Parts: sequence; structure tokens; C-alpha cells
Amino acid sequence: MQNSHNVNTFQWPVRVYYEDTDSGGVVYYANYLKFMERARTEWLRSFGLEQDELIEKNAVIFAVRSVQVDYLAPARFNEQLLVTSSIIEAGRASLVFEQTITKENNKRILCKGRVKIASLNTQTFKPCPMPKQILEDLKTGDK
Repeated sequence: MQNSHNVNTFQWPVRVYYEDTDSGGVVYYANYLKFMERARTEWLRSFGLEQDELIEKNAVIFAVRSVQVDYLAPARFNEQLLVTSSIIEAGRASLVFEQTITKENNKRILCKGRVKIASLNTQTFKPCPMPKQILEDLKTGDK
């Protein structure tokens, strides 16, 4: 379901399970962040990168630096959602994603967020350049 022509935009489907909901029957607010995290992880996988391999081979981890989220409408049990992730800023050691979660059937925006990801050295936890493959793919737009 990803956009295979642009590495900077990616879509990932999510089904709402009972465990995702609160006592009111709607998705618990923190779970939207989990859905966004899964989409970013699948974005990396879409061009052959696994986070455990980045740790082992490059001594790099990605950590959330900041998050801004707006909750616009509720999602409910068993709904099919679509998480769209777009890179809006790319630096040597960070990426900023704009992410939206919509109902797949009508594209109504339920939640939108801006997430800044930092590339960190696994030993020092200080910022470090992202792996070259990611930077090259971002520059060329290829996977």
C-alpha cells in the first residue's frame, strides 16, 4: 500500500483492535502514536532497512525527539485506518515526519501529527549522521 514512487511519502493500513480502545469504545489517545510508530518502521522496511540491523551494523538508533499531535475525531473498534507519513524536513541527523491517520473508507482525518526523529549513536546517545543509504535514498527519491 506504500507509494513506491516517492520515498518521502508512505502509507500503512491499521485495523483497530479491541485492545486499542478505551472504556468509551474509541481508540485510546496514546495508541495513535503507536500507529504512527508502526508506519515509520514499515517505511524503513520498505527500502530494506531493519532497525535491529541499523543498531548492529551502523551503531545507530532512531529516537523520537519531539511530537505534536492534534486529535480531530475518534476511531472505533474494528475500523480500518490509513496512516500516511510524509517527510517534510531531512537533515544529516534528523527527520521530521508529518503523519495523518484517516478512516480508510472515507479519508476523514482523525489525527495528525508532526514527529521529529533523531539519529543517535548507540554508545553515546548523541546525535550522529543517518546511515548513507537513507540519506542517498532521500536525495534521489528512490527505493
